[in-house]
Amino acid sequence: MTNFLNASWENLIMANYAVNPNVLAPYLPKGVELDFYNGETYVSLVGFMFKNTRIFQILIPSYGTFEEINLRFYVTRREGKEVKRGVVFINETVPNKVVAFIANSLYNEHYIAVPTKHEWNINAESKNIQYQWKINKKWNSLSVIAGVEKKTMIKESFEEFIFEHYYGYSMINKSTTEEYKIEHPRWKTNDVVHYTINCDFEKMYGKDFNFLNNSIPKSVIVAEGSSIAVKWKRICF
Repeated sequence: MTNFLNASWENLIMANYAVNPNVLAPYLPKGVELDFYNGETYVSLVGFMFKNTRIFQILIPSYGTFEEINLRFYVTRREGKEVKRGVVFINETVPNKVVAFIANSLYNEHYIAVPTKHEWNINAESKNIQYQWKINKKWNSLSVIAGVEKKTMIKESFEEFIFEHYYGYSMINKSTTEEYKIEHPRWKTNDVVHYTINCDFEKMYGKDFNFLNNSIPKSVIVAEGSSIAVKWKRICF
């Protein structure tokens, strides 16, 4: 199957919030169901680096490396006996209008382009990772101090639930959903020692998510990341 996009996703920070399923219902594409972990549904505020981006194997000059920040939630789709586990994006933020235009045009996603920046301070003992994005002249941020030991995710753990979703679903309209596949190896994680979240969720994601301004995440996870591939083939249903 032809790859639409190849890249590396590195040092992913995932701040995971338990939310009422009713909050997510308006954003749920047709044909998929909310994915639950121990009876709860989650949204994740995610920050990471996109590196060495290629479209149909062609490197994008000046646009191949950038920060992305997104808010996503977790779904499943049943196709015969197979259960596909995927994600739906509320919003994806990048610094380049060209990247946002391509993603919105080809994958019907919800990208916006705003100023972003990052800071990494990694040594033999710790990782200090920070992602920032600017909305309404104010910098928001997501940052962690984490260990450097690479941990294998435990089967059926919360970390596995968060990371092991390999499909993306986009709402084309109320009656049509688009599915695409994402491929990457099972990621290693790093233990988080400290985290700081400075995000105006209402200004970023709308009034439905204002309550997150005063919420404490259930967990904050760091994944080392890897090379990834987004398949060109898409299924509409």
